[in-house]
Amino acid sequence: MAWRAMAGSIGATGSGKSELMARMILADAEAGRGVVVVDPKGDLVSDILMRLPEELGEKVVLFDADSRARPPVLNPLEGEDKARAVDNLVSIFSRIYAASWGPRTDDILRAGLLTLTALPGTPTLVDLPKLLTVPAFRRRACDQIDDDVLRGFWSWYDDLSEASRAQVIAPLMNKVRGFLLRPFVRAAVAGGDSTVDMDEVLNTGGICLVRIARDALGMETARLVGSIVVARTWQAATRRARIPQRKRRDCGLYIDECHNFLNLAYPLEDMLAEARGYRLSMTLAHQYLGQLPKDLEEGISTNSRSKVFFNASPEDAKRLARHTLPRLSDHDLSNLGVYHVAARLVLGGEEAPPFTAVTEKLPPAIPGRAKAIRKAARINARPPVAEADSPTDRAT
Repeated sequence: MAWRAMAGSIGATGSGKSELMARMILADAEAGRGVVVVDPKGDLVSDILMRLPEELGEKVVLFDADSRARPPVLNPLEGEDKARAVDNLVSIFSRIYAASWGPRTDDILRAGLLTLTALPGTPTLVDLPKLLTVPAFRRRACDQIDDDVLRGFWSWYDDLSEASRAQVIAPLMNKVRGFLLRPFVRAAVAGGDSTVDMDEVLNTGGICLVRIARDALGMETARLVGSIVVARTWQAATRRARIPQRKRRDCGLYIDECHNFLNLAYPLEDMLAEARGYRLSMTLAHQYLGQLPKDLEEGISTNSRSKVFFNASPEDAKRLARHTLPRLSDHDLSNLGVYHVAARLVLGGEEAPPFTAVTEKLPPAIPGRAKAIRKAARINARPPVAEADSPTDRAT
């Protein structure tokens, strides 16, 4: 498959979809291409850990919600473009909690995050509840910002009665606290200075594996963490605009159950269309079309130049057949066996005619390999010797 062609993959559990993704990821890693993998079930990352060449352990960054080891830190509020980071976080929260999200909650979260990012030190999400509930901390924070609009917001906020403040922040606080009460999440995305540099992962052939099993975190929290990883990966990819195109290193973003994690403020259709220019290949996998919002379904259909279909339901097959007719009918797509695929790939820069194939199973797991890679990843996750103060430390 031609590199930098965005790929869409659809297939039910047990069809062989995860094994194909694992093979693609292993091939990328062995070829020195940077990879980021978001896995909400856990098996995909486990399969990779058991088969990665041991010498690649020094390149592995591992987030594993099932592990008791201290995770790496990927702080979503860090970086030079803080306004964009805030936009992405607000978008992630608002999309995941859309059923109970309103303009006031949106306003409070945005103002709170913009205030934290304006303070000296390293802002983290842990500081947000304190900003909203501790008047002394809030006053000291306001003394350190010079944005008149933000200062006006906090003037309005402080003029509310205590009961009114509690009422307006309750919808946000129960979501943020629920997120931060999980030790893994608090350590991974609110643990201070980032120990993971996504620019380095993409530009030097790093391997970032994000194993956020829903059983360990819950669906909403897994979606939040995965969406933050996707947002930081995309921000790193767009910074490649500063690098001459011929010097941009190929890299890949693999997202299983992709509909749960594409929650950025950036228009989805633009993101999918522009990824190729940044030499970021995106592989988006899901089980059936009904999982996808209409805009995401159309975005994947239009922009994924390579498409791989495992066995589909008769209903999905009728819609997918527009990509394979007249060579392959909806009947063909709904009667594929396990590990059998119908594919339409970009080969040599051109779309090849649709065809069927049998994918190979993964090679046997290598005894002791996952343990060795995990050990190396723990070393890679160590924080710097000296960490910067947080805004909480500075303001108090």
